[in-house]
Amino acid sequence: MKRRKLAALVAFLLIPGASGQGLPELGDSAGTLLPLRVEKRIGEEAYRNIRFRDLTYVEDAEVARYVSLLGGRLVAASPDRNQGFEFFVIQDPSINAFAMPGGYIGVHTGLLLAAQSESEIAGVLAHEVSHVTQRHIARMLGKQSDASIASIAALVLALIAARSSRDLAQATLATASAGAIQSQLNYSREFEREADRLGFQLLSDSGFDVHAMATFFERLQKAGRFYDNNAPAYLRTHPLSVERMSDIQNRAQARSYKQVPDSLDFHLVRAKLRAEQGDARDAVVTARDQLKDKRYSSEVASRFYFVSALLRDKRDLEAGKEMENLRALKISHPMIDLLGARLQIALNKPEVARGTLQDSISRYRDYWPLRYALVKLLQDMGHHVQALSEADEMLKMNPKDAQIYAMQAKSYAATGQQFRLHQALAEQYYLMGTIPGAIEQLLIAKKRSDGDFYQLSVLEARLRELQTELMEKAKSR
Repeated sequence: MKRRKLAALVAFLLIPGASGQGLPELGDSAGTLLPLRVEKRIGEEAYRNIRFRDLTYVEDAEVARYVSLLGGRLVAASPDRNQGFEFFVIQDPSINAFAMPGGYIGVHTGLLLAAQSESEIAGVLAHEVSHVTQRHIARMLGKQSDASIASIAALVLALIAARSSRDLAQATLATASAGAIQSQLNYSREFEREADRLGFQLLSDSGFDVHAMATFFERLQKAGRFYDNNAPAYLRTHPLSVERMSDIQNRAQARSYKQVPDSLDFHLVRAKLRAEQGDARDAVVTARDQLKDKRYSSEVASRFYFVSALLRDKRDLEAGKEMENLRALKISHPMIDLLGARLQIALNKPEVARGTLQDSISRYRDYWPLRYALVKLLQDMGHHVQALSEADEMLKMNPKDAQIYAMQAKSYAATGQQFRLHQALAEQYYLMGTIPGAIEQLLIAKKRSDGDFYQLSVLEARLRELQTELMEKAKSR
């Protein structure tokens, strides 16, 4: 029985139009909801697998921060703003986005590059946020009480692996009955319409251009006509019926047009992603031609693109000259400062780069990618005491960032602080979802002689917390 229900679940998850969205329950239509804490744990487990085991996860701090802030702006306007959300980016050229249980929302780089305005990206994210706030996923999983969290999380990951593969989706569909598939598709269409309606309102309340949602969908729909069976991934996972498309268009037409300018962050993040696509030399040629012909919507972003492409192609001296042209535009932005620091490092001027980063941090204290870059630079320069001080500041801003603990561990090891080294590794492993590994690191730290009484007391309390959590998880599986 369990295997049939799990097979039916993964079949539904891979149905075009489901893809982590529109998830009705497999049982009766009573709408039993999965408890929010269980839904969150499923999402956490699936997300950790992507975050720490999927090579397509985008680690770039600047791109990650932009998407998180854009998503956060939408969440702040939602009636369910207190529900936790995590926005992240996947390196995938297909135009798509997906939601997972517990508020984890992934965005493909292909979507960021294909969108013609910031409001178009916001429209897609608003749709995904609405799937989460309406508990569409919980409605599907509410009857899966006989399946373990790990099993369901694994199936969610199977969905994500198939997000751009029609063949895998169709092969999995063969495991479920036609009648069950049809009823699930009906639920899916209902959920998609609800996400459209609420997402549209969320887009409006957040101050974005509400016409962008309809414009983006129309453009994808037209593109899909030329692709036949290889339509854009977003159309496969979010099929646009005539009724649904008309509803979106009617909502947009009922609102007066209001021009909403794109942020410089939008242009710079896209420029950075473009510079990292394909062959480095091709990127340089494209960037140069774009500037020569003035084919750009933002000269700042276009020059940023050119410098980034030159750096990637290891043409550092040329990049230096072009950086002067970028600075001549007199635009202040932390991403430009970070690009300047990267250039100075490439030119073997680490002290200059350090000064650039520290000056920029004094002006943009909340822009944490600057601190990432500074800690890494300090470690490369052998200044581990200063690196640890900066890492402590970073933890105040992002206390659940495993990467910061990994940075700490590196500098603790370099300065011979064995107790703190294993303590930092324990927190890193915990955030990666490896509680036994975290406990093992704490036990190793306990045996080190360089921890004082207060530190040992804190360690003992943390050890008890993790052991209790591990036992509770074992009981729930």
